[in-house]
Amino acid sequence: MKRLTAVTTRLIAGVLPALALGACSLAPKYVAPAPPVPASWPVGDAYLAQSEASLPLVSYKEVFRDPRLQSLVEQALTNNRDLRVAAANIAAARAQVRVTRANQFPAVTATTSATDSETGGGFGQNGMNYTLRGGISSFELDLFGKLANATQSQRDTALATEASARTVRLGLVADLALGWATYAADRDLLNIAQATAANAAGSVRLSSARLKGGVAARTELRQAEQVLETANGDVASQKAQLAQDINAIRLLIGADFDQTLLPAGIDEVNASLSELPAGTSTQVLLRRPDVVQAEYQLRAANADIGVARAQLFPSISLSALIGFASTSLSALFDGASRTTTLGGDGSWSIFNAGGLSANVAVTKAQRDAALATYEKAIQNAFSETADALADQGTLAERLRAASAFTAATQDAAQLTEATYRRGIASSLDNLDAQRTLYSARRTEIAVRLQQATNRVTLYRVLGGDQSTAPAQP
Repeated sequence: MKRLTAVTTRLIAGVLPALALGACSLAPKYVAPAPPVPASWPVGDAYLAQSEASLPLVSYKEVFRDPRLQSLVEQALTNNRDLRVAAANIAAARAQVRVTRANQFPAVTATTSATDSETGGGFGQNGMNYTLRGGISSFELDLFGKLANATQSQRDTALATEASARTVRLGLVADLALGWATYAADRDLLNIAQATAANAAGSVRLSSARLKGGVAARTELRQAEQVLETANGDVASQKAQLAQDINAIRLLIGADFDQTLLPAGIDEVNASLSELPAGTSTQVLLRRPDVVQAEYQLRAANADIGVARAQLFPSISLSALIGFASTSLSALFDGASRTTTLGGDGSWSIFNAGGLSANVAVTKAQRDAALATYEKAIQNAFSETADALADQGTLAERLRAASAFTAATQDAAQLTEATYRRGIASSLDNLDAQRTLYSARRTEIAVRLQQATNRVTLYRVLGGDQSTAPAQP
């Protein structure tokens, strides 16, 4: 056994210097490109001064402050199937890194056998043969960094996969918050439709009585019925929409949920959503998970160039085998039974019609495409954020105008109905006032939903959740 240890030591001593030669890399040095966007957000009438405040790295709990919504988000982060798929993809990508990296190290194998042989039809010599072999077979020396760059490319690909999973998580939280707000707005719209239907039913009764009394025409009754049936149709439609909202939320959560966690109205939602202003520098966009994903894909493409370049150079492989063979098990490890084999192979493609050089050109073109994709991701992030900030800058005025218009139309509708009951205003004036009020109330709810949507959108486009911070390579 001492002899076996001595031989193994000499073998390792011979292989380790060869491993040290793998420090050479032919991949171009990675230089992060400058972000192709302005250094600050646009400033103008559509942009609030608060948009220039610095952006902290926040959690979704700081943006969506209602405990009911937070509870639903926690359930979704546990049960959502898209997140489970993303987690499985991360696990596979990490495992693939280990698979690729294993090629940088020698594989040590051992085999043993015992055979009983006889010759001469059973009348010759019989005997047992024992063998034990172990060693390293066909280990490629990474002289030009091919294997190391392949590992780096796979590692960057895995990090891009993790960033993609963070995009899924960020989108899930935002979609759930938006679904929560949409349900609230639809509840308000249902309440408005029901109130309008009840009011229209009263107008129908009044018009019918006036028709029977001979003081109104049939057209007055039919016009009142039109308003009533329009409202009844909207009531039915809104009930279906609420059911669909619940189904959408259930799908996002990935399980059934307690419907008492749903909001009663859109004002309730807006009161629970905090504003998320953009930062003074557009550098905050570099932490968006889709931008992080594009950067790691660029890094992986850069490493692939090193792999392709290394294939232009010779490939050298080493092999080593230590074995023992004996007809006696007790003498298997004697010096006379030992065999040692060391070998090396080299290969170099002298002519392949330019295929290897073309492969280098392919990887360079893929790197250029990845660079353009990365820059486009940043530009898209800037555009989405600037649009959301422009929307935020005008929402307050739009909401004020919508509220004032609703208040004016409600007062006008009440005055018109009072004069109609006294026989001063016509039934057409009264019905027009009801239609205008109904439309104004629905428009105001739509603007309030836009306010909630804008805050959710800013959370999404800035990618500011703590859990979505980019991983370091």
